[in-house]
Amino acid sequence: MNDIYIRRDGAVGRITLNRPDALNALTHQMCLDIDAALVGWADDPDIKMLLIEGEGRSFCAGGDITEMYRAGLAGDYAYGQKFWRDEYRMNARLFEFPKPVASFLQGFTMGGGVGVGCHGSHRIVGETSKIAMPEVGIGLVPDVGGSLLLAQAPGRCGEYLGLTADRMTPADALHAGFADYFVPEDRWKALKAALVETGDWTAVDAAATDAGASPLAATQPDIDEHFGGETFGDIMRSLDLDDGEFSHAARDKLARNAPLSLFCATQLIHRVRNRPQIRFALDQEYRITARAMQHGDFIEGIRAKIIDRDNAPNWRHADWRAVNAGDVHPMLAPLGADALTLERELT
Repeated sequence: MNDIYIRRDGAVGRITLNRPDALNALTHQMCLDIDAALVGWADDPDIKMLLIEGEGRSFCAGGDITEMYRAGLAGDYAYGQKFWRDEYRMNARLFEFPKPVASFLQGFTMGGGVGVGCHGSHRIVGETSKIAMPEVGIGLVPDVGGSLLLAQAPGRCGEYLGLTADRMTPADALHAGFADYFVPEDRWKALKAALVETGDWTAVDAAATDAGASPLAATQPDIDEHFGGETFGDIMRSLDLDDGEFSHAARDKLARNAPLSLFCATQLIHRVRNRPQIRFALDQEYRITARAMQHGDFIEGIRAKIIDRDNAPNWRHADWRAVNAGDVHPMLAPLGADALTLERELT
């Protein structure tokens, strides 16, 4: 069975992620295939727009990182670095694609799925949609261009979502800027058929309805009060001084995640907010992910959450108080000759 179906369908270039038993987790080859399709379709006059979808109950729950884990455990960090470089090139090409891109984000859209589904022009959610950037829970940082989406979210929602790894409801995704339209899922088949027949993206506008209230928006005042610190330590000190329900819940969520990742992710989002460009965001993300196996908590995070599933990671730092600037700065330092080369590869 093919992991991905890429074809011309009527007026659209259609990409179907086809690993439903794995929640359509992205393999390295799938990233390469999507990238090649984007190159071929960008200047094709017969392709009016793109349609991206996933088979089964979820759009895409992330990247397939089991092979990356095995390679890293053996001391081979090059495989993961190659995966990320190729994936980030695809993310940038999708973000910059010169035609409308409609993505249908049912079920889980997380991590690598955000990089495929949330950089287009017409991002559609439905009743089952759950969107998240959960990387800090496995010793990584929000990547695949997710740092840009987080940096552009209202107020300090980006810090909150990127650090707690909280899952967004459909209405939350609209509020945070990870989606554009709510369309009831029983209308998706007809909407896709209309797009295939005509390539007229205004059909999405016509099908959209109200998603209802956003729980995330309701907590915006608390988020902005506590997640506006310069460092992750500032955020934690603010939460620790508050005995309210929001602060208790936030501290519980943050305690699950890798301390070093939390500090790095905070600085990453701040940097990208000051320079909100996709290529800059991916470059900054790669500085951390390229080092995450050898110098971060990525291998241990995958072991605890994916391989052994004991949910008892032995992070490099016992808690957030043990992390200092000397731990964080080297993760975000320039990579020199090993830097991401998007400017050369995409131009």
